[in-house]
Amino acid sequence: MEARFRPTVDILVPVYKPDKKFVRLLEMIGRQTYPVRRIIVMNTEKGYWNEKGYGGVPGLEVHHLTKEEFDHGATRNVGAGYSKAQVMIFMTDDAVPRDRYLVERLVEALGKKGPGGETAAMAYARQMAAKDCGLVEQFTRKFNYPDQERVKTLKDLPELGIKTYFASNVCCGYRKEIFEEMGGFVGNAIFNEDMIYAAGVIKAGYAVAYVPEARVVHSHNLTFREQFRRNFDLAVSQADHPEVFGGLPSEGEGIRLVKETAMWLLKTGRFWLIPSLIAGSGCKYLGYRTGKLYRKLPRAVVLKCTGNQEYWKRKWREQV
Repeated sequence: MEARFRPTVDILVPVYKPDKKFVRLLEMIGRQTYPVRRIIVMNTEKGYWNEKGYGGVPGLEVHHLTKEEFDHGATRNVGAGYSKAQVMIFMTDDAVPRDRYLVERLVEALGKKGPGGETAAMAYARQMAAKDCGLVEQFTRKFNYPDQERVKTLKDLPELGIKTYFASNVCCGYRKEIFEEMGGFVGNAIFNEDMIYAAGVIKAGYAVAYVPEARVVHSHNLTFREQFRRNFDLAVSQADHPEVFGGLPSEGEGIRLVKETAMWLLKTGRFWLIPSLIAGSGCKYLGYRTGKLYRKLPRAVVLKCTGNQEYWKRKWREQV
């Protein structure tokens, strides 16, 4: 760990239709043990923002954009441009810190080194299921975010495969100096801007830290249709970035998740959930395979499959 690594910290949050989770997020940021300079909000659609409701939040800075302008990578890059802190923590508006130590733990992880002395360029938090989360989603959270910490480098690629590049902007800290050196996130991103960036820093000789002690409550109860669309968009991002995902298929990891979830349901006597698991997994796989072939699909079909129509409309306008 670096001696006296005490960087300044900003938190950056893309927001759309903020609700009670966002209010709770702001409350918990205000209770952190490590000081946060500013909370930089990139809010989509000014009409959904309650100026009076958030007026008393210390350090809050709000920038508005339209739904047509929002992009997973470019919008976060713009937010990063407003930050002068040494560490930026990107969060989503539905991720609530589990306790007062989230920022402190992420900063500590960014001060660590990989086994070969690699500097940690980014450190992502553990996502924990909310109380209203379905049982299958609860297991998925534990599968993707285990108890063991890890500092991942290029040497982990033979063992971990695609998981080497796994990281999540649901809650992830970044060293600002390295972020600028790497050129930030890829622009015009439908999905996976965090993993694409992680692949870049790992290939450049840096490390990515997973920090299970840094915890946020974040989970989804997606319908089968939403699962299809999410995996369609995920596959599109992979198809568009073969330099990252080529030769590293993710289907095997998905199959392992399904098998382990089914075994867990059987062992815990919840066998009646297995048909739902199979149906949901089928929707995910169908969405993934369809997304991989998106270039062969008519535009009308793509718009039916995606969960982000504005991305495609903007992309096609730029191609004209």
